[in-house]
This record gives sequence, C-alpha cells and structure tokens, in this order.
Amino acid sequence: MAEEIQLSVGDKKAQYESLIPQIKALISGEPNLVANLANVSAALKAQFDFLWVGFYLVDKEELVLGPFQGPIACTRIKKGNGVCGAAWARNEAIVVPDVDAFPGHIACSSLSRSEIVVPFYSSGEVTGVLDIDSASLNTFDELDIHYLTSIVNLFSS
Repeated sequence: MAEEIQLSVGDKKAQYESLIPQIKALISGEPNLVANLANVSAALKAQFDFLWVGFYLVDKEELVLGPFQGPIACTRIKKGNGVCGAAWARNEAIVVPDVDAFPGHIACSSLSRSEIVVPFYSSGEVTGVLDIDSASLNTFDELDIHYLTSIVNLFSS
C-alpha cells in the first residue's frame, strides 16, 4: 500500500492523470470504505487545495457526513436538498459554477463559491456522494466530472 502521494504540476487533466493511479494504489487491498474515503479526501485536498473535499453516505432518507478534509461541515442533508441531496435524488453528477445561484443551496461554509457533487454506487444504488467545494467561482467542469467519476468508481461496486 502506498502511504504518500506525489503531487504533480501542470493542467488539471495532467494532475488527475497523475493522481488517479496513486489513489488506486493507496486504496488497493483495503476493504474498509471509511478508510478509503478518508484517504481519497486527503489526496484530492492535497493535490488541488480545494476548500472542502469529502463524502456523504446514504442513511435512509438522508446523507450523513463521512470522511472529509476542510472546514466544519453540515452533518445531515435530506434527499433532494442542496447540491448533494439534488445529485443523490437525480442520480447524476452536478456542477455548480456559482453556489449563490443554485436554488436551495445549503451554505455549510460562507467561503464556498462553486461546487461539484458526484454520486457513487453499490449494487446499482446511490450509497453516497463525493462533494467538493471551491473558494473560487467556476472551478469545476466536465473534465472534473469525468475524472472524479473515475475516482469514485475505484470503490463503487
């Protein structure tokens, strides 16, 4: 098991392409989901220095805070509420260029300006979401959806 990652420089695509094999090595052979989510959060935060990187896990009709890196976060989010709850309800990744323009946005941190949420699955059902917040507007795009989906697929079943 790898116990550190090598941060890369370059454009966003190059950074993801360097990081993904390292994440794969980091979580390889570790069956514990919480441990893997914790390391993925740390790796993404270290590489990109996003404001907040973490996971919410489905618990009945709510998302419950899981492993994360960054400021204190909302603990529970109802299905359909905020960006995380909307991504869960829609069963799709959501990119929000300006969180203030997203109807029903939940402001866990007033520093958050843009956000991306990517669901992950077990047996075809959403079991959680990867949530990333940026302190800048327009941080995320289709490239992020592509690579972050690849990352969550490493531990989805």
